[in-house]
Amino acid sequence: MSLVAIVGRPNVGKSTLFNRLIGEKKAITEDKPGVTRDRIYGNSDWRGKDFGVIDTGGFVPGSEDTMEKSIREQAQYAIDEADVILFVCDGADGITKFDEDIAQILRKTSKPVVLVINKCDSHDRDAIIYEFYKLGFGEPFPISSTNGRNTGDFLDMIVDNLPKVEIDLHEGKLKIAFVGRPNAGKSSITNALLGENRAIVDAVPGTTRDSIDSILKYHGEEIVLIDTAGLRKRAMIKENIEMLSNIRTNRAIERCDVVVIMIDSERGVEDQDKKIINLVDQAGKGLIIAYNKWDLVEKDHKTAEEITELFYINMKSYDYVPLFFVSAVTKQRIIKIVEKAREINVIRNTRIKTHLLNETILPDLERTTPPAVRGNDLRVNYMTQVSVAPPQFAIFSNFPQLMPDSYKRFIERTIRKHFPMEGCPISITMKRKNVKWTERNSSENTRKKK
Repeated sequence: MSLVAIVGRPNVGKSTLFNRLIGEKKAITEDKPGVTRDRIYGNSDWRGKDFGVIDTGGFVPGSEDTMEKSIREQAQYAIDEADVILFVCDGADGITKFDEDIAQILRKTSKPVVLVINKCDSHDRDAIIYEFYKLGFGEPFPISSTNGRNTGDFLDMIVDNLPKVEIDLHEGKLKIAFVGRPNAGKSSITNALLGENRAIVDAVPGTTRDSIDSILKYHGEEIVLIDTAGLRKRAMIKENIEMLSNIRTNRAIERCDVVVIMIDSERGVEDQDKKIINLVDQAGKGLIIAYNKWDLVEKDHKTAEEITELFYINMKSYDYVPLFFVSAVTKQRIIKIVEKAREINVIRNTRIKTHLLNETILPDLERTTPPAVRGNDLRVNYMTQVSVAPPQFAIFSNFPQLMPDSYKRFIERTIRKHFPMEGCPISITMKRKNVKWTERNSSENTRKKK
């Protein structure tokens, strides 16, 4: 997916504009500089084209203040990674020295730069944009990120400058991404499966700086293995190159079918592992947990069973995820990962027929009905699968907005009980039943009674 980076000095309204572009309040906005420190990512679309948006902290060129230096590095990284740069200035303040310094930096890049002048809330303020021509980025766009004025104009310019969609050379092939903390053995597993040293393997964490695609031929099928850089906590990311690795790993997750999360068996599941699992689940990708370095663990015949039980106790929402205990060194069970990924990919792309879904699931829901909410008796009328990869289900109810989350989880568990969904995240959307149909049938029943 193409990326658009929003840059500018502090307190010019970048985060407000970011929230408007992605359609939600994801970035914190406050009328004082320095609120946004880390880069924040979101998705937007315009004229049928999807693109990612990066909100950056206020860019303060040349400052030696520790926080400002960090913000500057984050912004510079966003500039390096983005396809189009959205340069935001403050129309109320006019051109400042910081704006000129940022413009000088942006002129050194070959990336398209779209200049927007924020806080132009009405036509009366549009005249102030003319002084911004001297920054050298062509026509400035007067906008208001608060009320959305003129945002469509510069969005046209952004979309026109987005790169053409790249052709996926691996279209139709199963793509498996190996993701996890640094030094969990992602490259070692990839090399073991390929039977060659395709990726550099080193005991120093963070050796893999970029995502690497390799082709594994398995029973006549070509499978794409994606080795990724280790995902660190944000506080642990100190180099721009590390930041670059993180976003490329996120992109690898976005374009793959199944993610294998590598866990260091000697350390077990840590907080960062849980965040990675959540990230993959939210992306709707197939999910496998692989405990690597199993050969180094002191164990007996119950150890694997005890670790599995502990995982499902601590990660109750992920009881659908299969666990494997593997070793890249001895190649123990590594081929089972590939076999399971193939199974999960089939599940992700399978559509359950509506009549079969309702005939199977509704009897269970009728036996265990939703609780009454605010005096309303909730009922599930019917359901259908609306999409695949990942499977998404629409559940039609008389009061969808009142359906408790606990009952939605019960519906999910019921679907998983009757249909194979191992390793496959599913999503459930509550919708209102066909009111007109209900009213028509109710009227007919009333007439019959009379």
